[in-house]
Amino acid sequence: MKDVEQVLLSNASLDELIKMKIEQEFKKPKAQKKEVKKIVTELKDVPKEKIFTKESVFRVYNRHNGSETFINGMQADAMIGAQDNVRENFLNKTLSAFSTDDAYVKFEKAVL
Repeated sequence: MKDVEQVLLSNASLDELIKMKIEQEFKKPKAQKKEVKKIVTELKDVPKEKIFTKESVFRVYNRHNGSETFINGMQADAMIGAQDNVRENFLNKTLSAFSTDDAYVKFEKAVL
């Protein structure tokens, strides 16, 4: 702060003041930690509350045209629909895949 006062008293130009402010910002320590995400491929290692969320990924095999796509846990939950026993088996981790009329859906991974 004393440096700024000295510069102001010495009739420094606006460019010099801006330069001083930028240099002060560079000198400040940055305390940002990047959060490390863990990828879990076994359903038994995924917490119940994370199975049917955006953080989980399911592989869908379409039986009609033979294609494979990926969906998130919320979409997989919607595909289960009214099959409450299938949903319960997933939450109890006794089941890692299910079938619909035209698709086979399998748990792939979750990002925790």
